[in-house]
Amino acid sequence: MDKRNANSWAPVIGLDGFRKEQTAGREELLFNELHGERLIEKPHKHDFFIINLFDTASGVHTIDSIDYPIKNHQVHVLFPGQMHKWHVYAGTIGYQLMIERSFFEHFAPFFRFSFTNYQNHPVIDLTKEAFFQLHYEFESVKKELEREHSLIPLITARAGVIAAIVSREAEHVFTEFKVYQSVPRLAKFNMLIDEFFREQKLVAFYAEKLHISPNYLNILCKKHLKISATQLIHQRICVEAKRLLQSTESSIKEITFELGFADQAYFSNFFKQQTGVSPSDFREKR
Repeated sequence: MDKRNANSWAPVIGLDGFRKEQTAGREELLFNELHGERLIEKPHKHDFFIINLFDTASGVHTIDSIDYPIKNHQVHVLFPGQMHKWHVYAGTIGYQLMIERSFFEHFAPFFRFSFTNYQNHPVIDLTKEAFFQLHYEFESVKKELEREHSLIPLITARAGVIAAIVSREAEHVFTEFKVYQSVPRLAKFNMLIDEFFREQKLVAFYAEKLHISPNYLNILCKKHLKISATQLIHQRICVEAKRLLQSTESSIKEITFELGFADQAYFSNFFKQQTGVSPSDFREKR
């Protein structure tokens, strides 16, 4: 078993952990305001959905091991299970909606794209018009939550509008979505990777599922996504490896088997080739 600091794994924090600092809320969701500096040094996960809307803002938000600059007029979307930490700098003004999974399902269809798209691109820059539209909806949700008998149907409708605006702005970021629209086989390939990446790592398996040759699948990936089919599979494996290294107490040997590698040394070499560091070094640094 790997020896590691017991505090280095990412804990899961539920919605109840934020009720004391809420600006307004009810059982299904909370509204918080962000003013000034906020620092979370250790990565953690939530079992609920979060939308952060930044007005005047600066800092760094680390989501699934990637550092994103916090800027004016941005929205940051976090799904349950994603790891994050941040350093929000002094002078920042922002707003948060924290939403239970069951309530999120009521307006989830208004997020027009696959959730994988939002998880891969959790930070979305907003036009000034889009920011003011979102700010109006956030404030409307806050005011409704502050009423003695807030109406869930009204809050759900507002949340749906927020999701629709975020999705409209996200279209400029989700370049691969346009590719997937125009090349359905690549969209299917991406879905198959999500389903089978632990067990199947060879392009031939996915090509057979898509009823095309491995060579043609590789040509499609290089032409439209600018990476090879193998690289796309490896990227997905690497994302999952990072999450497991940060968010679980599993040993590297256990993670090796969970990701479908037969040998720990092979997994370690694969991970170092993809990231530049060994699994143990990555875990220690984070």
